[in-house]
Amino acid sequence: MAHDKGLDNVAVHWPRTGQYYDPVAPAEFVDFGAIADAPEIAAPTGALALHIAKTGTVRATAYTELVDLLLGLEGVLYATDAAAEDEDPVIDPDGCAWIAGGLERFVEGHEQFGDLVTFDTVAAVMRTAIAGGRLPEQQLRWLDHRLAALRDDAGNAPHWSFARTELAILAGFYRRCAERGFAVFADY
Repeated sequence: MAHDKGLDNVAVHWPRTGQYYDPVAPAEFVDFGAIADAPEIAAPTGALALHIAKTGTVRATAYTELVDLLLGLEGVLYATDAAAEDEDPVIDPDGCAWIAGGLERFVEGHEQFGDLVTFDTVAAVMRTAIAGGRLPEQQLRWLDHRLAALRDDAGNAPHWSFARTELAILAGFYRRCAERGFAVFADY
């Protein structure tokens, strides 16, 4: 899915009360700022946590392909299904819980691979998870197809490089929205 501008996921009050969604005050996320100040935290993790603390927003563009792969849908962070149904690109609190849960399970499953999340480690975590599930052969074929579709014309994998802690912070943003009854507006 290509868009000219970047994608922001903005925490908003749910449901909307008028024509527009009211943004959630950044104070609801102020505790994320303490994570950014921790001395051992990876720079991307700190930057994401600080941005969430200051704005109540995630700059989601960098995470869209990964989240789509992990959750098995297209345009999750763009809220494309919601946009088609409701005319507003919004992820409701239940959708936030679903996104958070998928990211949390991935972060936990990635622990054995260390803190650096790459295309190859994502594939390994997903293969491990699928192997223990229902219909593993069918699911592995689906995964191989999805992984191949993410490669460029020359067969090169996406240059993903995330800290596992960064993805934990991302999950934390959606978990906070779910727990406090906030929605997320996809602004692009």
